[in-house]
Amino acid sequence: MRIVYRLGLITTLLLAWPALAQGPVFPTTGQGLYEVGCAKCHGDDGAGVDLATVGFDEPLPDFTDCAFASREPDPDWIAVSHEGGPVRAFSRTMPAFGGAFTVEQLQLIMDHIRGYCTDDRWPRGELNLPRALVTEKAFPEDEAVYTASVNANNGGGVVNAIIYEKRFGPRSMWEVEIPFGARELSAENGWGNVGFGDIAVAIKHTMHHSVEAGNILSVGTEVKLPTGSEEQGRGNGVTVVEPFVAFGQALPGDGFLQAFAGVELSTDSDKRAHQAIARIVVGDTWTQGEFGRAWSPMVEVLSAVPLEDSAEVLWDVVPQIQVALNTRQHVLLNLGVRVPLNGERRSTQILMSVLWDWFDGGLFDGW
Repeated sequence: MRIVYRLGLITTLLLAWPALAQGPVFPTTGQGLYEVGCAKCHGDDGAGVDLATVGFDEPLPDFTDCAFASREPDPDWIAVSHEGGPVRAFSRTMPAFGGAFTVEQLQLIMDHIRGYCTDDRWPRGELNLPRALVTEKAFPEDEAVYTASVNANNGGGVVNAIIYEKRFGPRSMWEVEIPFGARELSAENGWGNVGFGDIAVAIKHTMHHSVEAGNILSVGTEVKLPTGSEEQGRGNGVTVVEPFVAFGQALPGDGFLQAFAGVELSTDSDKRAHQAIARIVVGDTWTQGEFGRAWSPMVEVLSAVPLEDSAEVLWDVVPQIQVALNTRQHVLLNLGVRVPLNGERRSTQILMSVLWDWFDGGLFDGW
């Protein structure tokens, strides 16, 4: 009996040897990799397991919630999965899987996770391209932005604005912009005319988006109200309605192109002429190391023409660079110069913006 048992054991080992020699069989699909590395905490359904079963009290994300899961691009998720939570100033309870999974395997896992959001109306974070200093984006945002422009010649002047943007529904957002500033009266009298400008309210809706094609198209309308003083040069004195269309296209190698076109319609064309505007942005994004700070140099070309006979098309170019200020990369600084290419007595302006993507955390979080 022992001889028969030993012969059977030897035969079994010989038959199994090729598989044993290759080591443990590892999954090759995104679902299989997810089940091995992620499901213990994030659940088989992607909604997160009961915290009582994992031994920590850090809230787990719900991958089935499209309002959350659609916002960030794959590279940000992969960075946190590969390096652990601290790479984006999140909790250390999110471990680093870089020693267990390759970037390619993590991409397979991300492809599987994306399937937990079953509502395809939500644009993906890959289409949330960098915000230029002047050109409106097509992607619906949850952001707060501070902007400033300073005249470099033809008399000093500073115009600031606070912009608040809030998404509603899968594809829409509303926006309020409150400008304020000051103007240099003269070398003798110094600065004056401090106050608010024309407040603007806007709404934007995404008509089309495709992460496969890398593009997004939105339409919207902005209304500028005559809240600023026309006599002091801080307002138009009329209501201006601006219907517009915005387009974004991701390009190979982390490049991007954005375009914007609209018509500014004045309620009193004698005081302020109607005009057509068009803008285009071309840029690229690169990081310090594989998962480090993001930099986005870009150039805007701006044009505007009054809708009247023999009107001259005014052209500006705006070279600029945007950089992530903090570890979480949800607070961004953009610096640039707006240079007029034609037109008399138009000032070169130094432009700046600070963007806070408040959905990703508080202004002082993630540093």
